[in-house]
Amino acid sequence: MKNSLSTLEALKRIWPYAKPDLNLFILALILTPIVMVSSLAQPYIVKVAIDDHLTADGSSGLTQIALIFLAAVTTRYLVEGGYSISLTIAGQRTIKRLRAGIYRHLTSLSASFFDREPAGVLLTRATSDVEALGNALTAGMVAIVLDMLMIFGVLGVMFSLNWKLSLILLITAPPLMWVLSFCRERLRHYYAISRDSLASMNGWLAENIAGVEAIQLNNAEAQTEEEFQKRNSTYRNACITSNGYDALMYSFVDGVSMLCIAMMLWYGSGGEAATGVSAGLMVAFIDYIDRLFRPLREFAGKISIIQRATIALDRIFSLLERGEKISEGTKELSKPKGNIKIRDLRFSYGNGPEILHGIDLDIDSGQVIALIGATGSGKSTLARLLTRTYDGYTGSITIDGDELRELSPRSVRTHITSVPQDVHLFPDTVRFNVGLNKATEEDLFSAAEASCASTIIEALPDGWDQNLYGDNGALSAGEGQLLTFARTMAANPEVVILDEATASVDSITEALIQKATNRLFENKTVMVIAHRLSTISKADCIVVMEQGKIIEQGDHEALIRQKGKYAQLIREGLEV
Repeated sequence: MKNSLSTLEALKRIWPYAKPDLNLFILALILTPIVMVSSLAQPYIVKVAIDDHLTADGSSGLTQIALIFLAAVTTRYLVEGGYSISLTIAGQRTIKRLRAGIYRHLTSLSASFFDREPAGVLLTRATSDVEALGNALTAGMVAIVLDMLMIFGVLGVMFSLNWKLSLILLITAPPLMWVLSFCRERLRHYYAISRDSLASMNGWLAENIAGVEAIQLNNAEAQTEEEFQKRNSTYRNACITSNGYDALMYSFVDGVSMLCIAMMLWYGSGGEAATGVSAGLMVAFIDYIDRLFRPLREFAGKISIIQRATIALDRIFSLLERGEKISEGTKELSKPKGNIKIRDLRFSYGNGPEILHGIDLDIDSGQVIALIGATGSGKSTLARLLTRTYDGYTGSITIDGDELRELSPRSVRTHITSVPQDVHLFPDTVRFNVGLNKATEEDLFSAAEASCASTIIEALPDGWDQNLYGDNGALSAGEGQLLTFARTMAANPEVVILDEATASVDSITEALIQKATNRLFENKTVMVIAHRLSTISKADCIVVMEQGKIIEQGDHEALIRQKGKYAQLIREGLEV
């Protein structure tokens, strides 16, 4: 495991997200000494009441002392309330900005990043890790300033009242500091293990829930449960151990405070004449010890909170620093004609083998290009490069003369849209799934009509307001695909990449999908990864791919006459 950032370094990292609420953090810091002074005044007022009034001249003047004490208590709680509210607001706003930054960063990363990273791990980073950081902002970082002021303030008052009695505290200081330092380092270690193991467990769980049908069909429940228990046990053991060190800190601080009170009582039992310790001073010192060790006890808890936050920050910023973004480009793609030229295109996923080997292809505006070939021949890779979901190709891809890598991904995806083979519908309304909150009502209805999805939408109980749950909700795979066609129509791109998948749909839905496909062919530049002869034969140009290369291209009749790979596929039934 890589070394974590130091606490100070890690907390500095969040400054850009906290800076907009600097005024609230400053307000909390300004209120801190007021809280401290009003708190420190209370034991001293009690001492004066006992020594100067109760034991000296009876109860005269106690009313005034009581009012002063009431004023100190009221001031403390009012100011402490403002202090806590300002910290909470500033902390939660900071966390909101950080969580939004994580989401924005994730949506800017290339598809290759998500090919490797489990969704559960990313979910842990954006939720529980951020929550751990939120606890530190609202109950840890600035609050430690108040704790430190209270500790030094109490020590200062105690030494000014009776330095001999206060020296008792120094006896307990070395072992107390050693235990706190030891526990702090151990907590940091086990919190790191718990954060990593939780992310691993969540990632594994998310993948297995998604594949639960495969697990059940293969009777693998017992084996997967055993693996889950291993990950679960690692997380449990780390949490138990860290809680043990947390409890050790708290109990040790509590025990030392009781020991100090006992030693002071023993010292004060020698009488005021011998020790200079009056009854009021003893009462005040016992109260001050409680006020001294209370922040120390809370300080121990805050160490735990900050250690969790430091580890969480380390994990969060290791994600935010992942540089697998699609390059922004320096140009915007204006409304294109759809002329695409590909020259000597080569591409590999990461450090893996080369997938595309010197692809040359011309696509004219309004043309329909059909890509066919066996699985792994590079068809989908070529399509993904055109939408800029993957980066890092060599060679050249130009759209109306502009190099693709020099164009911003947002502008490219505005004009080039893909209908993927794997249908994904969001757990939201049909209206959202088709328009993604971008299309007007008129565009939605037109898109549904053009894609043949209007009949399906109207048949739903709530129509456009029907909520869909899961990947497809109550819809079949074919009906879900029709909604993705409608989504594409609503976006109204000039170039459409269509990964046709009709093998698992019924004949009626397949006919609707084919009709929607034909309408796309009429007024768009289309690249279709084809599986059906009915689709392929209508293409202006058919491109046959094999092992990352183009081996044949031409229209249906021309390729039949060549009697090559395409003609062979036709004879074999053309299921590619």
